[in-house]
Amino acid sequence: QVQLVESGGGLVQAGGSLRLSCAASGSTGTINFMGWYRQAPGKQRELVATIRRGGSTNYQDSVKGRFTIARDNAENTVYLEMNSLRPEDTAVYFCRADTFLRDYWGQGTQVTVSS
Repeated sequence: QVQLVESGGGLVQAGGSLRLSCAASGSTGTINFMGWYRQAPGKQRELVATIRRGGSTNYQDSVKGRFTIARDNAENTVYLEMNSLRPEDTAVYFCRADTFLRDYWGQGTQVTVSS
Protein backbone atom coordinates (compact mmCIF):
# COMPACT_ATOMS: atom_id res chain seq x y z
CA GLN A 1 0.00 0.00 0.00
CA VAL A 2 1.07 3.54 -0.78
CA GLN A 3 -0.38 6.65 0.80
CA LEU A 4 -0.13 10.06 -0.87
CA VAL A 5 -0.62 13.44 0.77
CA GLU A 6 -0.68 16.56 -1.37
CA SER A 7 -0.17 20.14 -0.25
CA GLY A 8 0.53 23.55 -1.69
CA GLY A 9 -2.61 24.47 -3.58
CA GLY A 10 -4.32 27.82 -3.24
CA LEU A 11 -5.49 30.99 -4.93
CA VAL A 12 -3.09 32.98 -7.07
CA GLN A 13 -3.36 35.72 -9.65
CA ALA A 14 -2.58 35.06 -13.29
CA GLY A 15 1.14 35.16 -13.86
CA GLY A 16 1.86 33.98 -10.35
CA SER A 17 3.47 30.83 -9.05
CA LEU A 18 2.67 27.92 -6.79
CA ARG A 19 4.51 24.79 -5.72
CA LEU A 20 2.67 21.57 -5.05
CA SER A 21 4.12 18.76 -2.97
CA CYS A 22 3.12 15.12 -2.76
CA ALA A 23 4.58 13.00 0.02
CA ALA A 24 4.42 9.24 -0.39
CA SER A 25 4.55 6.74 2.46
CA GLY A 26 4.11 3.01 2.85
CA SER A 27 5.53 0.68 0.21
CA THR A 28 7.39 3.44 -1.59
CA GLY A 29 9.98 1.03 -2.93
CA THR A 30 7.37 -0.32 -5.32
CA ILE A 31 6.75 3.03 -6.99
CA ASN A 32 7.76 3.17 -10.64
CA PHE A 33 6.74 6.68 -11.55
CA MET A 34 4.86 9.52 -9.95
CA GLY A 35 2.91 12.28 -11.55
CA TRP A 36 0.49 15.14 -11.33
CA TYR A 37 -2.91 15.17 -12.98
CA ARG A 38 -5.65 17.77 -12.88
CA GLN A 39 -9.38 17.94 -13.29
CA ALA A 40 -11.28 21.11 -14.02
CA PRO A 41 -15.05 21.35 -13.43
CA GLY A 42 -16.95 19.51 -16.14
CA LYS A 43 -13.79 18.11 -17.70
CA GLN A 44 -11.96 14.82 -17.64
CA ARG A 45 -8.88 14.29 -15.52
CA GLU A 46 -5.76 14.96 -17.56
CA LEU A 47 -2.06 14.38 -17.25
CA VAL A 48 0.03 17.38 -16.27
CA ALA A 49 3.48 15.88 -15.74
CA THR A 50 5.14 12.62 -14.75
CA ILE A 51 8.58 11.67 -13.53
CA ARG A 52 10.17 8.25 -13.39
CA ARG A 53 12.44 6.98 -10.63
CA GLY A 54 15.42 7.56 -12.92
CA GLY A 55 14.40 11.17 -13.46
CA SER A 56 12.94 11.18 -16.96
CA THR A 57 9.98 13.52 -17.27
CA ASN A 58 6.94 14.01 -19.44
CA TYR A 59 4.73 17.10 -19.70
CA GLN A 60 1.44 18.07 -21.21
CA ASP A 61 2.12 20.48 -24.05
CA SER A 62 0.21 23.37 -22.46
CA VAL A 63 2.45 23.41 -19.38
CA LYS A 64 5.83 22.92 -21.04
CA GLY A 65 8.17 25.75 -20.16
CA ARG A 66 5.95 26.85 -17.27
CA PHE A 67 5.74 23.83 -14.96
CA THR A 68 8.58 21.71 -13.62
CA ILE A 69 8.21 18.34 -11.95
CA ALA A 70 10.91 17.12 -9.60
CA ARG A 71 11.32 14.11 -7.36
CA ASP A 72 13.22 13.58 -4.15
CA ASN A 73 13.65 9.83 -3.96
CA ALA A 74 15.18 9.97 -0.51
CA GLU A 75 12.17 11.82 0.85
CA ASN A 76 9.67 10.00 -1.38
CA THR A 77 8.25 13.34 -2.40
CA VAL A 78 7.37 14.76 -5.80
CA TYR A 79 7.00 18.46 -6.47
CA LEU A 80 5.30 20.50 -9.15
CA GLU A 81 6.64 24.00 -9.57
CA MET A 82 4.07 26.04 -11.48
CA ASN A 83 5.02 29.42 -12.93
CA SER A 84 3.24 31.86 -15.22
CA LEU A 85 -0.07 30.45 -14.11
CA ARG A 86 -3.12 31.06 -16.27
CA PRO A 87 -6.82 30.99 -15.42
CA GLU A 88 -7.13 27.82 -17.51
CA ASP A 89 -4.78 26.08 -15.06
CA THR A 90 -7.54 26.24 -12.47
CA ALA A 91 -8.36 22.70 -11.39
CA VAL A 92 -8.05 20.14 -8.65
CA TYR A 93 -4.56 18.70 -8.89
CA PHE A 94 -4.03 15.06 -8.00
CA CYS A 95 -0.85 13.18 -7.28
CA ARG A 96 -0.50 9.67 -8.65
CA ALA A 97 1.97 6.92 -7.80
CA ASP A 98 2.26 4.00 -10.20
CA THR A 99 3.50 0.60 -9.04
CA PHE A 100 3.73 -2.63 -10.99
CA LEU A 101 0.52 -3.87 -9.40
CA ARG A 102 -1.70 -0.78 -9.31
CA ASP A 103 -1.72 2.96 -9.06
CA TYR A 104 -2.55 5.18 -6.12
CA TRP A 105 -4.08 8.66 -5.99
CA GLY A 106 -3.96 11.47 -3.50
CA GLN A 107 -7.02 13.35 -2.31
CA GLY A 108 -6.36 16.34 -4.53
CA THR A 109 -5.52 19.97 -3.90
CA GLN A 110 -7.35 22.94 -5.38
CA VAL A 111 -5.47 25.43 -7.54
CA THR A 112 -7.38 28.55 -8.52
CA VAL A 113 -5.90 31.18 -10.83
CA SER A 114 -7.75 34.47 -11.01
CA SER A 115 -7.59 36.72 -14.06
